[in-house]
Amino acid sequence: MSEKTPRAARDADDEPLPRRRRAKQPRPAKAPSPADSFTLAPAPGDPHYVVAADTYQPTPVTSEPARSFWARIDRPFAVGLMVTLGALTAFVIGLAVSNLSTVLIYIMLALFAALGLEPIVNRLMKLGVPRGWSIVIVVLGLVVVVVAVLWLIIPTVVSQISQFIRDIPTLIQSMQQTEWFQSLEDMFGASLTDMLSALQSFLTDPGHLATIGGGALQFGVGLVAVVSGGFTTLVLTLFFLGSLPTMKQAFYRLTPARGRTNLAAMTEQITGSIGSYLMGQVTLAFANSVVAFILHALLGLPFPALMAVLAFLITLIPMIGSVLFWIFASIIALFTSPVAALIFALVYLVYMQIEAYVLTPRIMSRAVDVPGALVVIGALVGGTLLGLIGALVAIPISASILLIIKQIWVPRQDAKV
Repeated sequence: MSEKTPRAARDADDEPLPRRRRAKQPRPAKAPSPADSFTLAPAPGDPHYVVAADTYQPTPVTSEPARSFWARIDRPFAVGLMVTLGALTAFVIGLAVSNLSTVLIYIMLALFAALGLEPIVNRLMKLGVPRGWSIVIVVLGLVVVVVAVLWLIIPTVVSQISQFIRDIPTLIQSMQQTEWFQSLEDMFGASLTDMLSALQSFLTDPGHLATIGGGALQFGVGLVAVVSGGFTTLVLTLFFLGSLPTMKQAFYRLTPARGRTNLAAMTEQITGSIGSYLMGQVTLAFANSVVAFILHALLGLPFPALMAVLAFLITLIPMIGSVLFWIFASIIALFTSPVAALIFALVYLVYMQIEAYVLTPRIMSRAVDVPGALVVIGALVGGTLLGLIGALVAIPISASILLIIKQIWVPRQDAKV
């Protein structure tokens, strides 16, 4: 045998060894999945297909029996205690509001008066007058007007009321002698005369006169209360005028900072519209009183000062005030002269048209527009609750509610899809 050379032996060592194959190990059995456990059922054409009997039984559904409201409450005693405490708190608050109703009315009147005088104060401030001096000028002007009314008009009105009560029998007799009353008597019969006779006997009865005197005494006591309440309202109005900007800023700070700008803009709009409305309504009422006084003086109708005061008070009621005074004054004028009553009714009707189409749009230009139906409803509700004052302040309150709905509620509803 020939021996390999060293080089050949080294080359043989460098040759790769044959790769050994590993025996295949059996794979572990895989756990059957839920999908593998299902087999296809034989089709209807398959010979192994067997129709199985219907053994499906629906599982009965058991629902929890309905429980009452108190059974669903975890702690009924605590809930009942809270409800009782809430009812007692509401009762105490209602009782306190009832006892403090007069004070609350004074506060509300002073606040509305301050809002009504605020446009005048702002106008003086635009002219360069400081706010403090503007408030002093406005309040002094208001005091002068009130004193002039109490000093000049009230005594005349009181004397004319007394004269009117004394002259009622004479007025009834003179009315019975007119031709138009005789025509009405022919139309309705003697019932109209009997009604007027009963009214005359009631007013001339001494016993009823004592009742009227007691009513006059009560009226005097009520007048003193009104004067004291007016003084209180005037003082509160002065304080509200001086602190109105501070009150607004304090109110703004009660809300989150992100919404203060919108709240301030809306509040300024509401207070501005309320002030413009109140001043405009007072201006229109004053115009009505001047027209009523001039017509009564020119036509020779009795009680011009009394009718002027009544015109001012009645026409403070929005929309329907002028119509109510027109009807009332025309009926009173019939007792004196049917011709004068007809002239008064026609001239005052012309004035109402001028007021509706000329004066009201200019004076109420900054006030919030309120639908007519809402004005009448608000006046009726406010008049029922607080009388003439309630009818006066019900409209700006309704306007404020409408403004809040338009600027807050409606945009939120429009944003919802």
